[in-house]
Amino acid sequence: MIRSFGTQETQQMRNSVTQRPTAAGLTQALRRLSARVHRDLEQWLVEPGTPESLAQAMRYCCLDGGKRLRPILLHLTAQTLGQRQPLEITRRAAVAVELVHCYSLAHDDLPGMDNDTMRRGRPSAHVQFGEAMAILAGDALLTRAFAVLVESPDPRSAGLSRELAWAAGSAGIIAGQAADMKLCELPEGLEGLRYIHLRKTAALLAAAARMGALCAGAPGQRVDAVGDFARNLGLAYQVVDDLLDATASADQLGKTPGKDLQAGKLAAAAYLGAEGARRLSLELTDQALAALDVLGPRARRLRELALHLVIRTY
Repeated sequence: MIRSFGTQETQQMRNSVTQRPTAAGLTQALRRLSARVHRDLEQWLVEPGTPESLAQAMRYCCLDGGKRLRPILLHLTAQTLGQRQPLEITRRAAVAVELVHCYSLAHDDLPGMDNDTMRRGRPSAHVQFGEAMAILAGDALLTRAFAVLVESPDPRSAGLSRELAWAAGSAGIIAGQAADMKLCELPEGLEGLRYIHLRKTAALLAAAARMGALCAGAPGQRVDAVGDFARNLGLAYQVVDDLLDATASADQLGKTPGKDLQAGKLAAAAYLGAEGARRLSLELTDQALAALDVLGPRARRLRELALHLVIRTY
């Protein structure tokens, strides 16, 4: 059953996350985890023997800027499900998720794809290094992601690799990009938009949450619950992203605003208007929160993260 965002429980949570103590606590937690991910990226990003020019492009794609949302979600999920200190396999899984995300951005920005010249407030990889090196850097990040996982002797690495491969593959991110570029059949209207968002954005977020649960040794029901949470969160996140693309500045976004609408791509704001898109993002966030009911109070930080993302302005 889908609850309305106006229910007392959800509205109270939405109010609480905007209060200073809670917001400050979440911000501090996000900063700590982001710093943890950054250190781990520096440790595992570049494989020995990599040519320095390629290593430089890989670092450019990964080490400066970005919200680190996916690896942070992985860590928060593992913590929520009982992992007090991050195990090495959890840290490796978080790095692998971020490497896949950064590869996808480097390739999406290419002239043959979305043709965006800005990313994270600076030139895109293909502008900085040339198109060929941007392609190779993306390829290197994708393959390195799985090496980071399988280099661990932890028996969970196989299941984690499977989760990540599905999200990154032809039924996940790649399918979403193909649909976004109108290279495959797509339902009309909002159903087509949902098809793209489920694959291009929500798939990797769901994988991150599920991987965090697997790192914590959670049972299947809870792995599925956090996956459902993150999938709906991803849909809400992308609706807000569409809305901001139509209303925010380049300085706020760190990338070129309005390009998707100008290119005639599907966007929630175009179909629903600003108010309708905002309402849809809240409904999807409520569905995400409902998926966490099985976890009870221990999932408070995940709930705070969801509401933090849906009310963001950049």
